[in-house]
Amino acid sequence: MLMDTDPFWILIEGSGRHGFGGDTRDSRLRDTLAGRPGCDIVRFQACLDALTDQALTWDLWAAADRIFGGWCPDDAFRSFQHWMMGLGRAVFEAAVNDPDVLGYAPEVLRLAGCPRAQWTAEDAPGWPTLDTIGLQAYELATGPSDDFGDAFYAAVRAARRAMACTRQPAPAAGGTGPSGRRWSAGDEAEAARRLPRLSVLFPLDVPLGVPLDAPPGVVPPGPRAEPYPHGRPDGGTGAVRPR
Repeated sequence: MLMDTDPFWILIEGSGRHGFGGDTRDSRLRDTLAGRPGCDIVRFQACLDALTDQALTWDLWAAADRIFGGWCPDDAFRSFQHWMMGLGRAVFEAAVNDPDVLGYAPEVLRLAGCPRAQWTAEDAPGWPTLDTIGLQAYELATGPSDDFGDAFYAAVRAARRAMACTRQPAPAAGGTGPSGRRWSAGDEAEAARRLPRLSVLFPLDVPLGVPLDAPPGVVPPGPRAEPYPHGRPDGGTGAVRPR
């Protein structure tokens, strides 16, 4: 049985009417969720985790590398995945299938027209707080707990085991990394073939693998660590929860 993701998207897109980023959108989404039964909040988080897994692909990570100018570390990539959700269901689902369509989104075009050093917190392609809103809303709805959210996340894992939460095939059980074939966004020929629009909109401004705030002369690090380096508490289908 498929989990109905329509309520998830209604909440995400509804919160966007109050501004894309910042406390206003977060508080609107948290307060709306907190007015729902606890089981609905659990389903919201289960859908968030499932859709995040759906967007865990090497092609999307390469797109993030290009947008960030050369390197998007794993924690920033998860935030980037959630930012894509904030762009709306149509953009998210299209980008999962073809990341280059991000180059047509107005929010992405605005980023391309502004030097990265001038990106504001609301402009930056990330939604780092989305991962915490479900737990916050759950505790508002059911009362605070002293287990650091363990019961909530156990319920989320149970919801994901009980049903398939996405409209696409779920990641293989025990999977630990992105799907697809890994490739380098710093390979301009490959980037031009796979991401023709994004590679033009976002030229690399640092060697691939060097953080954007690194001092001159820093060399790229070794092989990129897998996402969720501390393991996945649900056995490979969810994400490490912030504590």
